[in-house]
Order: sequence, then C-alpha cells, then structure tokens
Amino acid sequence: MQTHTLKRSPKRSKGTVAVEEFQGRLRLRWRYHDKRYVLTIGLPDSKINRQVAQQKATIIELDMASGNFDPSLKKYKPETQSYSKTSVVHLFEKFIKYKSKGVVPRSLEKYKATLSYLASFFPTQSASTIEVTDAEKFSEWLRSQELTPIVCRERLILVKAAWQWAVKNNLVEANPWIEIVSRVKVPPKQMPKPFTRDEITAIVQAFRTDKYYHYYGDYIEFLFSTGCRTAEAIGLRWKHLNDDCSCVWFGESLTRGVRKSTKTNRARTVTLTPKLQQMLLARRPANPDPEELVFTASEGGSIDDNNFRNRAWEPILNHLNIKYRKPYITRHTFISHALDRGMNPVDVAAMTGHDVQTLYENYAGSVSSRLRLPEL
Repeated sequence: MQTHTLKRSPKRSKGTVAVEEFQGRLRLRWRYHDKRYVLTIGLPDSKINRQVAQQKATIIELDMASGNFDPSLKKYKPETQSYSKTSVVHLFEKFIKYKSKGVVPRSLEKYKATLSYLASFFPTQSASTIEVTDAEKFSEWLRSQELTPIVCRERLILVKAAWQWAVKNNLVEANPWIEIVSRVKVPPKQMPKPFTRDEITAIVQAFRTDKYYHYYGDYIEFLFSTGCRTAEAIGLRWKHLNDDCSCVWFGESLTRGVRKSTKTNRARTVTLTPKLQQMLLARRPANPDPEELVFTASEGGSIDDNNFRNRAWEPILNHLNIKYRKPYITRHTFISHALDRGMNPVDVAAMTGHDVQTLYENYAGSVSSRLRLPEL
C-alpha cells in the first residue's frame, strides 16, 4: 500500500497559514471563522518553492487580518493551470474507461452510479479546483441522498481511486479525497443466523424430492458441504476436480456469464468428504468435457443466481416454513458450524478462501475461544 508523507511546518498561532508538503507537493492549510481551508500550491517541496508558498501564505494572512479574505480561494489560486480543462465528470469518465478493461460489467454499474452523483454535484467544475472542503461538502451531500453508510463509503472509495489514478496520469495535482473516506462510519451489522443442522438436512432433502427443482439437489449439498462462494460453485468445471473427484480446485467464479478469478484472487485446493466424492462421481458423465460445468441449470447452461434464488430457493424455504436467508448464507452456515466444532479458524479460512482477519471479525461469535461471561 502506498504511503504519503506529510511534512508540516511548526504549529502556528491562530490567524496564520501553515505551509506543508503532501504527496510530494506543497499546500497551505489554515482556519478562518472556525472553517478549515486547504489550498494546493502545485509545486514540489524545495527551499525556493517554500519561499513562494510562504509569500502566498502571507497574502492570505493579511487578507484575513484586514477583512478582505476570499472564501472561494479563487484570488489565491495560480493564474495558470494546465489541468483546468479537465472537468470532474470528464475525469471520472476517463477513469471508468480505464477500469472497464479489467472490471466486470456488474461492478461497472457502481462506477456509473458514482458518476451520476458527481455530475449532479459538480456539473461543470474543473477537477483541478477540487479541494478538501469541496470533497467534504460532496460527502455530506451524498449522505443526504438516502444512501446507506456502506454504499456512501463505496462511492467515495471509487472517487478517491479515480483521483489517485488522475494524479499518476498528471490530470490533477493532488488527491483531496484521501481523508474523506475514513470519516464515513459504517455501523456494525449483525450476521444473519446460520441454518441449523436440521434445517440443512431439510433443505437438501426438499430439493432432492421436489418435482421441479430436484435437479439442484447436488448443487445445494455442495454449497452447504464446502462453504464455497455461490459463484465458485456455479463456475466449477470438471477440470477443476481430480480424476477420482476427491479434491477440488477453487480458482475461478462465474456470475451471470462473466468468468473471473475468485474474490480474493487466490486459488485453493480442498480435499472433499467421501460423501461429496461419491455424489460428484455419480453425476459425472462417462467422458466429461474438462471445460463443461459441473452444476448447470435445468435447461442447460450456467445457473443464474437471481433466477435460482427467486424461482427455486425462496419457494423451497417457504414450503419448509424456514426463515428466508439468501443462498450465500450457505457459506456463512458452513463456517459457523466448522468453528463451533472447534476447527482452527486459520484452517477454516484456508478451506473457504477467506482472509483470516476478516473471518475473525465476522465470525468471532462462532469461534470456540470466544469470550464467555462468568456466573455471578
């Protein structure tokens, strides 16, 4: 992860402007009438350039003292800026074009949604004129648009990434969004309850005996028994299993026709239980095409997660009078039961392709060593 040095001048008294280095460039920082201001000078940190910056700081200090301060900062910005023609909207459009080469269409929807918010708030503003105060105002406005904190944070993360890319490509001089993202606090969210062992058995049996959806019985059992991501099971091909179906390699996923690597971009090989091994051997064709999918829709082709959830999964749960949870909770269920049985969290993370720290954070209540209150 790239780190940014921040060299501040010694702390100054009220009414003065500090000269500091940020991301290799000089900027000015001060407060006026209880409001914080930041002005990017756009010059590399050097002895001569610090003198130039100090001259600009002195002008601002004099204006504040005499009541002639310009809160828009236009008076203090450089007269010539080579980046002035790049608007906020155009910058983000360029960023989307750059990201479209390696981002799936589903993810691009988030980028396009972010663009619409930027276009509403900064319809014509130049990207090079965006300061921290502008970023703060946009963040506040974004939170007023009835977005959840996590979605708001996601949008700001994309804007921050866009400016970081723009800095590297000399479209803007600095990134004013770096500190903004951390200010959006996402409240903790309780994980959905995992399915009980009896519920797991009932769901698998209901699929296997259903007149219309028995075709998905193996798929459901595989999800519950491996804890893999649904997209990993949907994208599983026969070449990902060894000759006797005792081991499976998870390294790809398939979501609505788009194949890519796993969520963490890391592969893993897992030894299957004898029950799963026999189930897979029973469904494997005599001479399977290595590229063919292991689990397919009833009419062939890949399973559509939305269609499956609405037409098969939800009706089965309703029929069993089991509280609805998304199919992805099969993964949460596997991890929770594995931890409750005393399995090492590091081993569970390795089997499911989880980041160990994330697993601890999300499943702390299921770890056998969790905190227990004493009897008083």
